[in-house]
Amino acid sequence: MDANRFQDVEALLQANREAELLRFTTAGSVDDGKSTLIGRLLSDSKSIYDDQLAALNRDSRRLNRDTVDLALLTDGLKAEREQGITIDVAYRYFSTPRRRFIIADTPGHVQYTRNMATGASTAHLAIILIDARHGVLTQSRRHGFIASLLGIRHLVVCVNKMDLVGFRQEVFEQIRNDYAAFSAKFQIPDILYLPVSALHGDNVVTRSDRMPWYEGPPLLAHLERVEIGGDRNLIDFRFPVQLVNRPTPDFRGFCGQVASGVVRVGDELLVRASGKRTRVQSIVTFTGEQPAAAEGQSVTLCLEDEIDISRGDLLCPPHNMPQFTREAEAMLVWMSETPLRPGAAYLIRHTTRTLRGTVSTLRYRVDPDTLHRQPAETLELNEIGRVALECFQPIAWDPYAANRATGALILIDPQTNATAAAGMLIDRLVQSESRALGAARPLRRETSLVSLAERTRLTGARRPVTVWLTGLSGSGKTTVAKALERRLFDDGVLAILLDGDNIRHGLNRDLDFTERDRAENIRRIAEVSALFNEAGLVVVAAFISPYAADRAMAREIIGPARFIEVFVDTPLSVCEARDVKGLYRRARAGEIPSFTGVSAPYEAPEHPDVRIDTSALTVETAVAEILGRLDGGHA
Repeated sequence: MDANRFQDVEALLQANREAELLRFTTAGSVDDGKSTLIGRLLSDSKSIYDDQLAALNRDSRRLNRDTVDLALLTDGLKAEREQGITIDVAYRYFSTPRRRFIIADTPGHVQYTRNMATGASTAHLAIILIDARHGVLTQSRRHGFIASLLGIRHLVVCVNKMDLVGFRQEVFEQIRNDYAAFSAKFQIPDILYLPVSALHGDNVVTRSDRMPWYEGPPLLAHLERVEIGGDRNLIDFRFPVQLVNRPTPDFRGFCGQVASGVVRVGDELLVRASGKRTRVQSIVTFTGEQPAAAEGQSVTLCLEDEIDISRGDLLCPPHNMPQFTREAEAMLVWMSETPLRPGAAYLIRHTTRTLRGTVSTLRYRVDPDTLHRQPAETLELNEIGRVALECFQPIAWDPYAANRATGALILIDPQTNATAAAGMLIDRLVQSESRALGAARPLRRETSLVSLAERTRLTGARRPVTVWLTGLSGSGKTTVAKALERRLFDDGVLAILLDGDNIRHGLNRDLDFTERDRAENIRRIAEVSALFNEAGLVVVAAFISPYAADRAMAREIIGPARFIEVFVDTPLSVCEARDVKGLYRRARAGEIPSFTGVSAPYEAPEHPDVRIDTSALTVETAVAEILGRLDGGHA
């Protein structure tokens, strides 16, 4: 090979590597022509090698086909070729000068709907094929609905086998109108309706002269030009840690794939769930260090601080955090032949983490023909429904509509390790109850005609913050909190004290002391504190709040800039010696179950904003230290 020709080949290969990648899937009912369409697309775009074409001819003759059967390019399983249907998901790669493509040819038979969901899970675009002779069938609707659930934003509805209906425009328009009426119930912003004959190549790669009434692009031209750049989430940085890499004592990095967003050297990051903060020291890749990384890149992040991070933890910006809860709502595509059992335990795989949980409630099942909700006690194979999930530990998640990476999960049967369901998390606070799909309808906070600045002029607070005192029972939280409230009031600052006993007499009287109820107790208190802060008041909150995850949740709800964590770090022996309420004595006697410090854990803050020990400090000194943190001694 001469030098010029070699350079031409290298330039071609480089251009191919740099071309944008489009992942798309084909779906529809049985025998709608999905595999034939892909075969035609590959053949007419000159993406079949000579040896593949020769093998295709041999297989077609062996199977007694009158002509070359292009469907055999993707129907690779013996059972598929014998039955003439697609069973497994077949992936094919091809490229044009404009773009690279990965195709997922998914099964049409209802028995293999789960395979279709698998193939569509990573797709940018879905092609739904409809047989022009039969019109819109249940499976055509089901696959469109699943595509919408999976966050696919581009849909091509190919009305195939137009040659068998005489290429009549009225047939195409009737099917288009029928599917448009159905698809209006779910949110896919870009839908193209395309009349084709996959067998003969009409409107696949080139425009068909047998359908002059169609004025749109052929399929390949649309695939080359559809805009997918805006579909990427480059705002919400999320990095699920897959591996802690420590090959030498001098190197400690955290490996994984950037699920969304962009990270740069020097960026401040927060560890979900510990709440610890650090900065990015370097970003390491296979080819060396780089200044930044974006969605889809596999990198190793090295951090400035030696903090505890494990597989399953998630790194994110402190000003842009995912939700962090034990409970969530989800749409499930049930994939197991064993029906869903509400209340049964499942393994939940979310990003790089696997934990135990349960489907606490089945809200409803969705009818694929009408998208109407139906009461149901269980979900059978290939059925779709909305559920309430309860995880045994909190997970960091975003609604699937906002972030496919952190909004997806799968349920696993712990007895068989088989995948039971694919799930898409939804925000119950913004979920529209008016649509069968549950498309997001953002709830809008009403704004006041009174500004925060106007309120703080009345309340005296330069910074309406929440001072959150945490510590063991008997540590002195309430004593210090009362003194702090008094001092602020005397200084002309309107403050309000929230104490555990008072809150549980009213707002949270329905809650127990289980781990779940403790979390809900803290959530409600944080929401109330945030409202008081918005009203211009300083909140002094005194609660044991034993779990780091719950305090991190409170910080998120109130806002990191308004949350001041005060750890009342009084030794257990001192707390127990005081035992003002006789609680430790009763706990030691077994009269009080799950008592923090005795029969339940207390997760001490590692980096509180203020640390005080009431066994070593007077109340006045403790208050002074807290005030010193509040912007020069005043809130």
